[in-house]
Amino acid sequence: MLATVLLAQGIGILVIAMIPIRAIIQQLPTGTTRNRWKILSGFIGIFFIGYILYTILMFHSGIPTTPTELVVPFIFFFGAIFIYLVCSLSLKTTEDLRRIYILEQETITDPLTGMFNRRYLDRRIAEEFQRAMRFVQTFSIFLLDIDHFKIVNDLYGHQVGDAVLQKLGHLLMASVREVDVVIRYGGEEILVILPNTSKENAVELAERLRQQIETTVMVAAVPRQPAINITVSIGVAEYQFSDGWDNGQKVVERADKALYRAKEKGRNQVLVSQICDESG
Repeated sequence: MLATVLLAQGIGILVIAMIPIRAIIQQLPTGTTRNRWKILSGFIGIFFIGYILYTILMFHSGIPTTPTELVVPFIFFFGAIFIYLVCSLSLKTTEDLRRIYILEQETITDPLTGMFNRRYLDRRIAEEFQRAMRFVQTFSIFLLDIDHFKIVNDLYGHQVGDAVLQKLGHLLMASVREVDVVIRYGGEEILVILPNTSKENAVELAERLRQQIETTVMVAAVPRQPAINITVSIGVAEYQFSDGWDNGQKVVERADKALYRAKEKGRNQVLVSQICDESG
């Protein structure tokens, strides 16, 4: 009688163990990890069939009653508990990690545009600086500012201005590489970190984006409001190992000064940081 109870409960526990596995599979994107969890669920299915076959065999050969004969039913029962605990803890861990990831993304992401925010900049620029130092590489950044953005807000309202920023953010994030980092630096300023990129390549990208932005309708025309186009000014700077800098923020400072010169010279252009920028 005890053997029957142990096997029946073991079978029930295995069925319950499939619930967290199904939940994990549904949360995972298509790929190797998801396929491995499917394989694991298949193995549990094999265990389930084995439990059923052993139960049938047990009824045919006689229900075990002695302590020695009950060893296998006990192993089956605790084996099922082990599988359930592993699966349920895996689901809990997956949910906790997902919740932590979402919270982290919320703290480093600008809610309006979907770009990273200023809080993320310090961490990311430090990481890029350390990587460049370690591998004796370069990296570049460019700082972009919307020309006369205040006029857009004053004429059409901040809601339209927000729509312009959203469109611009989406355009930039769709136009750079996956390794590049797009950050809302502040207001209408956007900073892009370009790992392992020379200033020549950074300027080429910045100029291509400047032209694309100039010809893109940011907000479509509606009654009593024309279509809105914008131009941008961009300052580019490059980190060089030979400069002897002790942190990556100096690259940001150089780009900021180059941007200031671009705005002084008439806006809607890309300028590269020069050595004289160091002295202002």
